[in-house]
Amino acid sequence: MYARDPWVGPLEICHDDSPTDDGRIRNMDLDRAALPRTLDETRQGWLLAAPRERKKKRYVDLGCLLVSRKLFVWTIGVLLAAAVIAGIGTGIAEVIPKRQRAAPPPDKYTVALRKALMFFNAQKSGKLPEDNNITWRGDSCLKDGQSSLHDLSGGYYDAGDAVKFNFPAAFSMTLLSWSVIEYSAKYDAAGELGHVRDTIKWGADYLLKTFNSTADTIDALVAQVGSAATAPGSSQPNDQYCWMRPEEIDYARPVVECQSCPDLAAEMAAALAAASIVFKDDRAYSRKLLHGATTVWNFASDRAGSTSYSPPGSDAAEFYNSTRYYDELLWGGSWMYLATGNSSYLHRVIDSNLAKQAGAFSAGKDHGVFSWDNKLPGAQLLMSRLWLFLSPGYPYEDMLRTFQSQTSIIMCSYLPVFKSFNRTKGGLIQMNHGMPQPLQYVANAAFLASVYSDYLEAADTPGWNCGPDFYSVDVLRSFATTQIEYILGENPLKMSYVVGYGENFPKRVHHRGASIPKKGGERGCTGGWRWRDSKAPNPNVIAGAMVAGPDRHDGFKDVRKNRNYTEATLAGNAGLVAALVALSGDDHGLDKNTMFSAVPSMFPSPPPPPAPWKPV
Repeated sequence: MYARDPWVGPLEICHDDSPTDDGRIRNMDLDRAALPRTLDETRQGWLLAAPRERKKKRYVDLGCLLVSRKLFVWTIGVLLAAAVIAGIGTGIAEVIPKRQRAAPPPDKYTVALRKALMFFNAQKSGKLPEDNNITWRGDSCLKDGQSSLHDLSGGYYDAGDAVKFNFPAAFSMTLLSWSVIEYSAKYDAAGELGHVRDTIKWGADYLLKTFNSTADTIDALVAQVGSAATAPGSSQPNDQYCWMRPEEIDYARPVVECQSCPDLAAEMAAALAAASIVFKDDRAYSRKLLHGATTVWNFASDRAGSTSYSPPGSDAAEFYNSTRYYDELLWGGSWMYLATGNSSYLHRVIDSNLAKQAGAFSAGKDHGVFSWDNKLPGAQLLMSRLWLFLSPGYPYEDMLRTFQSQTSIIMCSYLPVFKSFNRTKGGLIQMNHGMPQPLQYVANAAFLASVYSDYLEAADTPGWNCGPDFYSVDVLRSFATTQIEYILGENPLKMSYVVGYGENFPKRVHHRGASIPKKGGERGCTGGWRWRDSKAPNPNVIAGAMVAGPDRHDGFKDVRKNRNYTEATLAGNAGLVAALVALSGDDHGLDKNTMFSAVPSMFPSPPPPPAPWKPV
């Protein structure tokens, strides 16, 4: 047997029973030359040294896992180091100024919207809030109503004078509230939601002052503060004869009350009810508004069949004559139902006799003309909304479907192919048939068209039928867009009819406060005539005011004394604001649900399931 000597080569080993080393050696047949040499000390030490004892590894017990202690320590160290580095990086990032991406510029409708709302700040009466932001305005007419033992300070001046007409003012607040209910997200995106809510609240608070809003029943309400009646040759100071800054008015301002005025009362009920939906997040204030709306609505209902708020010869008859009051009852009843969910209001609205008296089944020249006088198109559209989104059944379905069909016909009349209304060569629809001050009616029509197109889209309906022809919602929205763009400057004169918007706009607005310098002392009733008659631009820019507009030939005269061209009104600007917010932004952004927040389910609850069958 051979084995390998690691130092000197092969070695033959014989098994022998010899007990001694010498014997063993003698029995080996070895080559003496191959005998191993004496091992040096290094080799001997390596061979003879005692075996080293291996170092025992240490482990960390993690419960379900054993991990090398060394590996565990290294892992923890790496994680701590990473956390420290991340913390330092975060701290540096917080210190270094962030480079934010610039927000995209607002679209033209948003820019115009912001200006249009400023007009209401310029029209405020009473003790002004600190953030009113109209430098040339101040507190005015703080003694309104004192002659009749009422505090009637506050509210809004109607137009270029200082009269406060409740009929158009209430309509303006209703229209603004409607636009907020539908498009609060758009107002918020434009940064104007708080502004428009403050605007509505200022008007609603004043309306609550014009009757005993804490009572359940009333027998009178205020229709007007101030006077615009000027007899030929009369020099009696009043808001029409005098040309004064409101802050300098020192003449007596009469208060006009009415005991029989269902049209005014129903419009006021609409304004307060709509505002109660806007402010539903403030329960106490919303309930206050709704109680006032109920009180004044009962006043209107009890006087249905009586005379209008604007008898012949009155200021109201000259400036804001109400041709009928059934449309206000339909309009007010619609808002009362939406604000309360009380079905008694809806039963009143769907009464075909009331709709007939309001003109729903007639085809007069003003059919489809939405204004401070004619609320029927607005009421029909509100009820169309109810039908489109809630699909109520009996007994509401038939009349609501009728309202929706009538609304569709109105939208057809806005399209140029049907020639229901004339148009100027520049494309402006003549909603008031060529009469002066056309823009307020155009803005209202643009709002109705925009909101109806949004209703259809929200109801997954691509369009509507005009006779045998189908039109998409884009056609309707295009009508609204072209009309508003005409107002903003896309017209033959390249004139923006909104003051302060664009480069070319009216400079001589028919407005007492804007036309007289703030400084210069009190000038008295007739001291302002020289500014009234001046051809110079107004010293104060009444930003956002939409003037009366051009004539039927697209002509316009920037003359201060001619209010048919240059006067702005609350109702006109309310319609403009509503149309602008509807068209603003990249998406339509309609709020389907807020309008129905108080409306209960319109279907009866299903009966309970039958009891399980048991054998007898």
